[in-house]
Amino acid sequence: MNAWNNGLTENLTITNTGSSTINGWSLAFTLPGGQTITNGWNATYSPTSGQVTATNVSYNGTLAPGASTEIGFQATHTGNAAKPTAFTLNGSPCVIA
Repeated sequence: MNAWNNGLTENLTITNTGSSTINGWSLAFTLPGGQTITNGWNATYSPTSGQVTATNVSYNGTLAPGASTEIGFQATHTGNAAKPTAFTLNGSPCVIA
């Protein structure tokens, strides 16, 4: 994460640590209070605050075992530039590395 006065950027890497290919993914997380996504890349984000779901785009929806993709977003904040602390991928808890 890179934060400044009232903005931040966050880059995330999604890695398939399982033994089966993932065909279509959704990464769910909760933004800390006061943060609102203004721009994102390599995923579609909805909604832009609170409980957010990042969904794959056409070119990165398939992840073979061991494969990864990088996504990210830019957001505004009102003083709280903390990172999200918990993520789920297709409903399963993620390990944060």
